[in-house]
Amino acid sequence: MTGKTRLVPFVLLAVAAAAACSKKQPPTEAPAPQQGPNQDSINAEQARRDSIARADAARRDSIARAQADAAKMSAARDAATKALTQVIYFDFDSDVLKDDAKAALDAKIGILNASADVKIRIAGNTDERGSDEYNLALGQRRAASAKRYLTDHGISGDRADIISYGEERPVATGHDEASWSQNRRDEFEITAGADMIKGAP
Repeated sequence: MTGKTRLVPFVLLAVAAAAACSKKQPPTEAPAPQQGPNQDSINAEQARRDSIARADAARRDSIARAQADAAKMSAARDAATKALTQVIYFDFDSDVLKDDAKAALDAKIGILNASADVKIRIAGNTDERGSDEYNLALGQRRAASAKRYLTDHGISGDRADIISYGEERPVATGHDEASWSQNRRDEFEITAGADMIKGAP
C-alpha cells in the first residue's frame, strides 16, 4: 500500500468528522422543573391552619371576656352587699336618723330597687345604759325608723323585717362613750336573694 493510499482513510475520517461538527445540534430542552406538592393543596392547607388559628384566638378572647365580665359582676355584687349591710349609728337615747345614716340608707334603696328578690332584716341595738325593757323598746324604734325611711322611698314593707336586741349584742364592751357609740346602731342582714344582688344602676 502506498503512502497516498494510507492517507485516504484518515482524510475520509477527518472529512466525516468535520461534516459532523458543522451540523448544528438540535437544541436540547431544559428539563422541566420537578413538581413538588400541588400549589392548590399547599394553599388549602395554609388556609386551614389560618382558620384554626383564628378560631383559637377567638375562643381565647371569648374566655378572657367572660372571665373579665364575671370578675366585674362579682366585684359589683361584693360592693352592693357591703353597702346593703352597712351599719348605721344613732345618738344617745335617740331613734332619729342622722345625715350619714340617711346617705347609707339611700345607697341601700338603689340596690334594693335593682335587686327585686332581695329581702333584709334590720336589727336595732343600744348601749348598756338604761333598763333591759327600755333598751329593747329603743332598739325596736331604731329599726322601725330605718324601715320607715326605706318604705317612704318606695321599698315594699314586706322586704324588710325588724327586730330589736336592745343591749344584748354589743360590738364594743367598754364602759365609755367610745364603746357606747359603736353599740347604738342598726345592723342589716340579707335574709333572701343574696345571690341575686345587683349594684345600683
